[in-house]
Amino acid sequence: MILPEVDSTNNAALARVGQGDCWVLTHAQTAGVGRRGKVWHMPPGNFAASLLMHSDEPLGDLAQRSFVAALALRDALDAAGAEDISLKWPNDVLVRGRKIAGILLVSAPGAIVIGVGVNLAAAPDPATLEPWAMPPIALDGRIAPEAFLTLLAVAFDHHESTMRRLGFAPIRAAWLRHAARLGQIIHAKLPDRTLTGSFETIDESGALVLDTEKGRVTLPAAEVFF
Repeated sequence: MILPEVDSTNNAALARVGQGDCWVLTHAQTAGVGRRGKVWHMPPGNFAASLLMHSDEPLGDLAQRSFVAALALRDALDAAGAEDISLKWPNDVLVRGRKIAGILLVSAPGAIVIGVGVNLAAAPDPATLEPWAMPPIALDGRIAPEAFLTLLAVAFDHHESTMRRLGFAPIRAAWLRHAARLGQIIHAKLPDRTLTGSFETIDESGALVLDTEKGRVTLPAAEVFF
């Protein structure tokens, strides 16, 4: 489904819960958000789409679709000509060490919506970002949103098929092969503190595992910066 303008593709997808799985793509998103309610600006030519998936799986298993989406985004960006693509925990995609895409999951009874934003044409002004945020990058309009959605949907179906047949283990292994700063020092920002340590792995649930000076720490949620 392609809509000329919506407040957010996640909201548009949520409004279709119970009507079958579908992708929702828009050319203009007036109230897009990222994690923790951060504003996601969408210049013309950028990509905003959401996948509505119906499932009775536990919410924890559905949340692992952020890793499926990250792998699909990596494949789509590679097919679109991007180089040096890496995956930043928990839900960002980098090109040459700069953020090009983000993923946001929202749930509803019996369904999950996977929202995807990609800087296809333009990157946001760094001055509008938080001081510790990753610097942005764009593909400079080398592919149209509709063409990118085709690449993304095919790649997502491929990795989702793997997830359904074999579970999270092969998704986790594939994600780790492309993980940004694996084995290096990173910082994990929590609501009350920031932890620093070596990025050891992600565990069987997808949680971040840090080796800190006070020992091994597992974090199901955090804002990571380098």
